[in-house]
Amino acid sequence: MNKVMLIGNVGKEPEVKYIDRGVCVASLVLATTERGYKLQNGTEVPERTEWHNVVLWRGLAEVVEKYVHKGDKLFIEGQIHSRNYDDRNGIKHYVTEIWAESLEMLTPKTKNEEQGE
Repeated sequence: MNKVMLIGNVGKEPEVKYIDRGVCVASLVLATTERGYKLQNGTEVPERTEWHNVVLWRGLAEVVEKYVHKGDKLFIEGQIHSRNYDDRNGIKHYVTEIWAESLEMLTPKTKNEEQGE
């Protein structure tokens, strides 16, 4: 089973584009953070942040285009997809992405958003 569940914050404004026959695709970077803690022997384990590349398609991408911004907290469920490519210099690059199947916005709306301003 290939299933990923993430809760994190959007690291920069999402990128949205329309491809083949008007299909909307959004990509965003999501930061998830594990809290730091102290071991029984007193050793401090620092906080650790991971950055995830998330791809959303069609309706989910349109929601992202309208409502998601840098700093927003999201709950994403999806699958891990890996790919590789060679750049112009022949150097191989590896990319790991989360292809979202569902999205829940966890950041409360501001008064302006609720009033449609």
